[in-house]
Amino acid sequence: MNERIKTLRERALKREYGKYRNIEKSGEIYRHLIEKLHDSDMSDIERMTYRFEYLMDNETPVILDDEKFVFIRTVTKIPGIYSDSEMADIQEKHYIHEAGYVCNIAADYSDIIKAGFRKEYNWPQARCIRAIYRLVQKYKEKAEELGRADIIKLLENILNGGGAKTFKEALQFFRILHFSLWMSGSYHNVVGRFDQFMYKYYKNDIDSGILTKDEALELLEEFFISFNKDSELYPGVQQGDNGQSLVLGGYIAKDIDGFNELSELCLRASLNVRLIDPKINLRVNKLTPFDTYKKATALTKQGLGFPQYSNDDVVIDGLVNLGYDYHDAINYVVAACWEFIVPGCAMDIPNIGALSFVKVVNKCTNEYLIKCANFGEFFDLIKNEIKKQLKEEVSRFKNLYIIPSPVMSLFINNTDQFTDISKGAKYNNFGIHGTGIANAADSVYAVKKHVFDLRDITIKELLSGIETNYENNIKLRNIVKYNTNKMGMDDDEVDNIAGEMLDLFSSELAKYTNERGGKFRAGTGSAMYYIRHSVNEGASADGRRKGEPLSANFSPSLDVGNMNPLSVIKSFTKTDMKKTINGGPLTLELHDTVFRNGDGIEKTALLVSEYIRRGGHQLQINAVNRDLLLKAQKNPEEYKNLIVRVWGWSGYFVELDEEYQNQIIKRAEYESI
Repeated sequence: MNERIKTLRERALKREYGKYRNIEKSGEIYRHLIEKLHDSDMSDIERMTYRFEYLMDNETPVILDDEKFVFIRTVTKIPGIYSDSEMADIQEKHYIHEAGYVCNIAADYSDIIKAGFRKEYNWPQARCIRAIYRLVQKYKEKAEELGRADIIKLLENILNGGGAKTFKEALQFFRILHFSLWMSGSYHNVVGRFDQFMYKYYKNDIDSGILTKDEALELLEEFFISFNKDSELYPGVQQGDNGQSLVLGGYIAKDIDGFNELSELCLRASLNVRLIDPKINLRVNKLTPFDTYKKATALTKQGLGFPQYSNDDVVIDGLVNLGYDYHDAINYVVAACWEFIVPGCAMDIPNIGALSFVKVVNKCTNEYLIKCANFGEFFDLIKNEIKKQLKEEVSRFKNLYIIPSPVMSLFINNTDQFTDISKGAKYNNFGIHGTGIANAADSVYAVKKHVFDLRDITIKELLSGIETNYENNIKLRNIVKYNTNKMGMDDDEVDNIAGEMLDLFSSELAKYTNERGGKFRAGTGSAMYYIRHSVNEGASADGRRKGEPLSANFSPSLDVGNMNPLSVIKSFTKTDMKKTINGGPLTLELHDTVFRNGDGIEKTALLVSEYIRRGGHQLQINAVNRDLLLKAQKNPEEYKNLIVRVWGWSGYFVELDEEYQNQIIKRAEYESI
C-alpha cells in the first residue's frame, strides 16, 4: 500500500469526507421535498422518481486531487415520500417490512457495466437514467474545470451510452451505479460476485499491458476505500451495518470453481486497507485448495471479522430444494449479513421474521413440564409449540406493501408480469430466522438428563430455580449451566435435540406459501434478535438468567466452557443444513494469541477446511481479545478504530450500544486449536 492509498485510508477512518456534506443545502432540499411530496396527488412511483431526480440534480460534484475515482455524497437528508398521516394509513392496511423500501436484495450490475443503459425502459426508469447521466455530466464538467483529463476520459464513455472498456472504467461505473441505488432509497445494497463480473475487464487490461498487477491492486485498494466514503449516511445500527457485502469464488459451472486472480487480489486489497467495508464473503467447496483457506485466514488474523465462508456444496443444493433453478442457485450471493440470495431475479425478503426457540422451550418448561410423565411427552409438546408459533409468525405477513424502486428495477431481469421490482420478481421467498437454538437445545437436554434420566433434580426444584432466576439456588444453576453437556461439546444427545428442532422448523415452514406465491425459508441466523428475544425472556433450564443474551446465529451458548473449536465444529455439522438454508453462520471467536504462533494461520485454515469437509454451511471466525475489548469500553477515545464482528457485519466496537458490546465480550475465546 503506497503513501497515496495510506492517505485515502486515513481520510476514510477519520471520516473526513463528511466535510464535503452540504448541511445547509441538504436542509433546504429536505424541506422542498417534504412540501412537494407529502400529501401529494402523485402516485408512489411518481414520488420516488421525482425525489431521485431532485436529489441527484442537487448533488455537488467533488473531485479530490489525490483520488482516481469520483462520486461523494453531498446531500445528507433523504425524506420519506409520505407524510406521517399517509404512512399511518398505509400501515393500517398493509404489512410494512422495515422502512418499507426495497432492501437487502442483489442487483445485477454486469449487463449495465458491460453495455450501458441500452434496454427499453418504462418512464420512471428512463427519467432516473437521465438523472444519473446529468450528474455524470456535472462531474465531467467539474473535471474539465480542474484539468483532470483522467476523470474526463473515465466518464466520457458512460455519457456516450457505452459500457466500460477497461478495469478502471468498470470500477468507476460500478461506483456510479451503487451510489445511485443508495440515493434512490434502496438500502443494504450488496455488491455480489464482484470477481466474476469484473474479471474480464481485469484480465483484458493485464493481458494487453494496460495495467500491471500492482497497478490493478492499487485501483482495488482505492475502490475498496470508496465504500467507506458515505457509509455513515447509510441506514443501519451504525456504520458497518449497511449490507456492502462482496462475494469471491464459488462454482461458475458444475465442478468448475471461479476463484481467480482477481479473487486473490481482492483478498490482498482488503488485507491492506483493513476497513469494515466492503465485507468479504468467500464461497468455498470441495475443489477449494488449502492455499486459498490460508490466504483467507491471513485476513481473519487482522481482526476484521471476515471473510465469512459459505459452502457451495451445501448451499446450492439447499436452494435448488427450495425451488431455485440450478443456474440461479449456482450464482448465489450473500445478503447484508449472511442470508443466501440470488442476483438479478429475486425479490426475496430474507429477514422478514424470526422464531425464538428459547421462548418455545421456556413456555413448555414453565407451563407443561409439571404434567409430563416422561421426556417423550415433553419433547412432543415442544414440537407442537414450534408448529403453533410458526403458524402465528407467518400469519403476520399479509397485504405486504413495498415502496416502488425504479432505480433498483434497472438491475433486475423482471418478466413482463412486473413493471417494478417492488411488485415481485421470479423469486419471492421470505426468510424466517431461528434464534437461540443452542440455548434451547441445552435447556431441553438439561431437563432430559436431570429430571427424567438421572432424576437428581425434581420438576418443582427446577421450576423454582427458573422462577427465582436461580438467585436462591446457585448450586442448581451450577449443575445445569456448568456441569451439564452443551451443544458444542460434541455430545450426540444434545446435538441431535437441536437437529430435530431445526428439521421440524424447516419442514413446518415448507408447508406455507406466502401471498406472493413464494416459500418461507428456514434459517439459523439471528440478526439483532439474539438481544431482542432475550430482553424480556425469563431464565431458562440451561442456567441462563433472565435477560441474558442468546448466542448469536448458529453458535454455542455463552459462558459455558469445556469445549474447543474442533468439538464445536463437530456439534454444529451433525444437522443437514441443506434443509435450513436461509443462512446463519457458526461463529467462532479465537483469541488473537492463536495467530501469534508461526502455525496459527495453518491451524485455523485446517479448522475451516474441516468444517467445510464435514458439511458445514456457513462460518465466520473472529480474532478477538477480551482484555482489549474491556479496555476499549473504558477508554473509547483510544480505540476508535477497533473492529469487531457484531452479528452478520463488522463495525467499530466503541460505537456499539453497551448491550452489544457486552455480548461480544462474553463470547467464548478459544486460545488454542
